[in-house]
This record gives sequence, C-alpha cells and structure tokens, in this order.
Amino acid sequence: MSDLIALTERLEKVALRLEQVATSGVTATTTTPTSSSSSSGDDNASIAGFDEVLNGPFAEFLSLSKAIGGDVATQVGFVEAAFNAQRAFIVNSTKAKKPSNDVLPKLLGPTSTPLGETQSFRESNRRSEQFNHLSAVSEGIPCLGWVGVSPKPCPFIKEMRDAAQFYTNRVLKDFKGKNETHVNWAKAWVAVFDALHDYVKRVHTTGLVWNANGVDASTLSVDAPAPPKAEAPKPAAPKVAPTKGNNDTRDSLFAALSKGSNVTSGLKKVDKSQMTHKNPNLRASSVVSATNTSPPKRTFQASRFGGTPKTHDPVFELDGKKWKVEYQKENNDMSIEGNMKQTVYIYKCERSTVRITGKVNSIIIDSCKKVGVVFETAIAAMEVINSQSAQVQVLDKVPTISIDKTDGCQVYLSSSSLETEIVTAKSSEMNVLIPEGEEGDFKEMPVPEQFKTKVKNGALVTEMSDINS
Repeated sequence: MSDLIALTERLEKVALRLEQVATSGVTATTTTPTSSSSSSGDDNASIAGFDEVLNGPFAEFLSLSKAIGGDVATQVGFVEAAFNAQRAFIVNSTKAKKPSNDVLPKLLGPTSTPLGETQSFRESNRRSEQFNHLSAVSEGIPCLGWVGVSPKPCPFIKEMRDAAQFYTNRVLKDFKGKNETHVNWAKAWVAVFDALHDYVKRVHTTGLVWNANGVDASTLSVDAPAPPKAEAPKPAAPKVAPTKGNNDTRDSLFAALSKGSNVTSGLKKVDKSQMTHKNPNLRASSVVSATNTSPPKRTFQASRFGGTPKTHDPVFELDGKKWKVEYQKENNDMSIEGNMKQTVYIYKCERSTVRITGKVNSIIIDSCKKVGVVFETAIAAMEVINSQSAQVQVLDKVPTISIDKTDGCQVYLSSSSLETEIVTAKSSEMNVLIPEGEEGDFKEMPVPEQFKTKVKNGALVTEMSDINS
C-alpha cells in the first residue's frame, strides 16, 4: 500500500513539472530567436535598446539643437546621420556573423563619413560664436566607435564623454542664468553619453554582439545615410532611349572585339617626329594641333600627407570685444591694452610673445607652439589648450588657470596670485613657479602627472603617486 502511495506522489510531481515546462515553453518560443531572420526583428534587445537612446535623450538633444539654430543646427545634421547609420549597423549585426577585419571598415563606412564631416565642420568654423558647442559635439561624437572596441567598450564611451564635457562646462558657464536653452542643450548632450553607456553595458558588455547563426557579413548591403544638406539634389539626367544608331555602334564594337589579336590592326602608326619624348621641340611648344582629339589630363590636388601645408596671413586685430592673435610666427613685439569686457584668443602661433596690460575677461591659448603670454589680470580664467612648450606669467591676479592636452607648460605666479586654482587634464611637463625671497627669484614645483587610486569604504580615493612626492 505504501508503494502505491509513493508512486502516486511521484506521478503528481511529474504532471506538475510537465505543466510548468509547457507554460514556460510557450514564452521561450516567443522570445528566443531561433534563426537569423527572427533575430533581425526590431524587437531584438540590441535594436530596441538603441532605439531607446535615439527616441529619448538623443531626440531631446536634436530638438534643442534645432531651437538654438545657426552652426549648431547645421552640425547636428551630420550627428543625426551618424546615429542613424549606427542603428543600421546594429541591425546588420543581428543578421550576420562577426565580419573579418577586411569587411568591417566597409560596414562602418556610412557611420564614419558623417562622423568625419562633424569634426571637419568644427575645424572650418573656429571663429563661430558657437565654437564651444561645436567642440563639445566634435570631441564626443567618436563615442560611436564603441562598436569596434572590445572587450571593454564602456570605458571608451566614458572617455569621449569626459572630452565633450570639457566644452559643455564652458557652455554652462557662459549661459547659466542667461539662456536656459543652451544650458539644457549641454545637459542633454551629456545625457546622450550616459544613455549610450548604460545601453552598451546592459546589452554589449564585452563588445558588439553578432549573430553566430547569421549570414556572412560580406553579403550585407551597406546604404550610406542621406547627407544633411539643405539644398535639393540636382535632377538626374534623362535617360536616352536606344536608337538604331546606338545599336549599330554597339554591334560594331562587338565585331571589333571578336577579331582577337587583330583588334589593333586598324590603329594609326605614329611617326617618330610626332613623339614628344623623342622630339624636344614638341615639348617646348604650347601649341596643340587641331587634329589632337585626346582629352586633357586631369589634375589632382597634392595629397594630404606630404603636400605643401597651407599658409595663412597673420592676424592681430580687435573684432568686437575679442582680440584675435592668429598665425603669428617669431613675433615678440605684440602688446594688447585690454579692458574688462574683452577676451583674448591666441591661435596657432609659433615662437611668439604677447603682452597684455590692464584687466581682460579671459585669455585662451589654442594650438600654439613655444608661445609666451605675460598678462596683468584675467577676471574669469586663463586657458591653454592643445599647445606645446607654452609659458604663462601672471603679474597680478587670475582665479583659474586651465591646462588641457598640452605638452610642456610653465606657469609663473605673482605674490598676489598664490590662491589661483590650476586645473589640468591630459597634459605633461607642467611646472608652477612661485616667487621666493626679495631678489625676484622663483621656486619651481612640478605639477603631478601620475596618480594611484584605491577603493576605501566603498569609495574611490585618489592620491599622488610616490614618484611625484
């Protein structure tokens, strides 16, 4: 009797287990992709997650960019094309196996083209009043390259976010309390990075996920996104219907090709007197014979690498409230007498010195080599960006000195500017010199470049490396 009861209990457990499997089996059938066709649907987690980024923070960023208008609206057209191209790339990843290194650049072509246009637009509009906006977008847009980074794409996105935030902080400083649209724009652009970071961390933790059961990636069609141009495309030339004369020409061509090795028998023999390499008189003459029907040779611009660098005329002028010192070389006689409403922008100068008297709002040294700046007072900040071997001397006061992406910078502080904050990022060979004694001597102190970080009590604690102590 006990055996019968035990058998009955076992049968009940088996029946219950079968009911649970049947229920979960229906759900698994609807959610688990079983072929490359089902994994390519828009409800795929990879595509749906990216659509959340596009329809959420990125859509808000586009709306605010168009509201600001001007150069920002123009540049964001390229950004929109790049994000749309990345979505198409992710859709392809759900259909195909991971491509080889030869095929991958072809698939990334539609993304890299608008990405490059975004950065080129910033470089060609350095005098734009929205230059900080353009720089924030240009510095951050390479985040779309996460699809080629493994096994840790998330830190790559964070690095691009930090680069963009350097310029969004400037936008916040310039427009806070003045124009909230620009403030919200800067916050929205940073939010795009955060959303993209969370999406990649959730779906593509160790790199872009491809469909192991998909088709060969080389068979996928790659359609470039439409360029964000304002002008309408030129109409295509009308197609010409084939005529009897065209058919005759085609038949003659095939008849000539069917001759095989005799196809060149009808060519004209060129006499030595008509060969330019054997007749110096023809090379020296600029007269072209009327019987010469060969098309003119095409001319090509010098290659980007190895070509003659473009020269610019030096600039030293006051444009509104902005002093422009650009493309100066070996000029040590420049002097500016500024006021509190003026800014000074020094760009791509070499082996030159600028002296600034009076109080100015701010000073920026951008992409310069071996440039020295001596100034009395800057109300907002003194900034050194993308430069090499720069020297800065403060005669009175400046609240902040910012050094970014610079190799070699000497900062001379006065006795009244010892409370100046010095902010550095991605820079090297930096020294701060402070006055010592009454004879005008300076004490040189290096700015730390190497740090060590530890986890203490659930938080990160960063200290100088022992090599700097």
